[in-house]
Amino acid sequence: MSLPPENPGFSRDCRRCARLASFLDEVRATHPDYHCRPVAPFGEARPRLLIVGLAPGLHGANRTGRPFTGDHAGILLYRTLFRFGLANAPESVTAMDGLRLVDCRITNAVKCLPPANRPLPAEIRECNRYLKRELEILREGAAILALGAIAHQAVVMALGLKAREFRFFHGAVHSLPGDRTLFDSYHCSRYNTQTRRLTDRMFEEVIATVVSRLAIPLQE
Repeated sequence: MSLPPENPGFSRDCRRCARLASFLDEVRATHPDYHCRPVAPFGEARPRLLIVGLAPGLHGANRTGRPFTGDHAGILLYRTLFRFGLANAPESVTAMDGLRLVDCRITNAVKCLPPANRPLPAEIRECNRYLKRELEILREGAAILALGAIAHQAVVMALGLKAREFRFFHGAVHSLPGDRTLFDSYHCSRYNTQTRRLTDRMFEEVIATVVSRLAIPLQE
């Protein structure tokens, strides 16, 4: 089967990371109806905004096959994208629910579900080849939003930049080559939102900053 043009270099059959491939086999045995494969990016092929998360969630993207879909992590993300005109609906339930992103694309630093949601450094490096290809096709002037420190570090790695010159902190804004900009936010995980480490208002302020930078009209 040929790859869709919006996913250059991506393979749903990738098994380069033995630990992750073995774990997916285990999960598939107990949940045969789950996706249990590398999760492809979702959204426009050449967006003005690329959102980078950590990895698929066990009962979310690993189940549905779409990033941030079907679990708690996507609730705040998609609701906020809809509010700012970056999605045509406020929630993502299944990969077939008709949701469409506008000027936006969502991916993960690691495309496979990791045990305990914690990929190893070697797995992040191995999967970085896919993120690098995704960043290469971004147009000049595009924005990248990293959700969490690992996503931030994966973006910096994929761009071949020096980590010490691009420190992660919530609300950070970093200028990148090609007139691009990297924005940082805490990950919208259940833990972060329930502990109030990341509130709705904090996340909305980050998205508002991104939208202002890209001059995307707000949804009426």
